[in-house]
Amino acid sequence: MEITQTPLPGVLLLEPRRFGDARGFFSESWNRKNLEGHGITLDFVQDNHSMSAQVGTLRGLHFQSPPHAQAKLVRCGRGRLTFDVAVDIRKGSPTYGHWFGAELSFENGLQLLIPAGFLHGFITREPDTEIIYKCTDYYAPDCDGAVAWDSCGIDWDFEGPPLLSEKDAVATALANFDSPFTWDGEMA
Repeated sequence: MEITQTPLPGVLLLEPRRFGDARGFFSESWNRKNLEGHGITLDFVQDNHSMSAQVGTLRGLHFQSPPHAQAKLVRCGRGRLTFDVAVDIRKGSPTYGHWFGAELSFENGLQLLIPAGFLHGFITREPDTEIIYKCTDYYAPDCDGAVAWDSCGIDWDFEGPPLLSEKDAVATALANFDSPFTWDGEMA
């Protein structure tokens, strides 16, 4: 697996190796032992699978606050995302409010590892796009939160209004957001 550090410390782009033949391909999307050798030690407890039927569906920007904060490993099972985005919301971080986005698609096989303390969101570019992601804590509705998708300066590269949930449509702007996360001083 090839691992690339993004401009946001701790946010990693993972590219699993694919082994192909006339039948298709095989790929390991997660291998704890191999990734521990790269310093990645996460205990995933829940897998989520979402399907967005329409092009331009935007989900995010979401987080889950302590004590149930989540790191996520996100990949595209079918279709294509313009961006899968992470935004740093750790108070005191030198990259607070900065974002990184990558195109995840079934074809490119890329995955984005997003630590706790970051917002996560994505927009779809193809109908019936499926996203699969691992989480390090269980869903806790009382810790679930969102920041407005259009308040972080993200270039979503999409014409027209996106399709949003009611929750995402009324989310707080980043400028008015009181983050429950604090930077611990580590850059990786």
